[in-house]
Amino acid sequence: ILSRGPPTLAMVIPAMDHIYSVFTAGIINHQTLNPSIHTALKLAKQTLNRYYSLTDKSETYQIAMVLHPRHKLQYFKAAGWEDEWVTTA
Repeated sequence: ILSRGPPTLAMVIPAMDHIYSVFTAGIINHQTLNPSIHTALKLAKQTLNRYYSLTDKSETYQIAMVLHPRHKLQYFKAAGWEDEWVTTA
């Protein structure tokens, strides 16, 4: 996904969503993982959350996603944003 030149916000944010879901799946399935891997996933998820939460404060992020032909407002709805947040975007 990121191999087509410099990444754009419209490319990076869905990639972050995917990474987040993989981390979450790994944390949920901790009984099959080595405890050190489980701990590393938890820390990685916390770090990702710290950076990902900054996108909520960025109007540029919202504009990039809304103007992207593939995402539009559907991205925010699929991501579970509250109706008020989608309206703001």
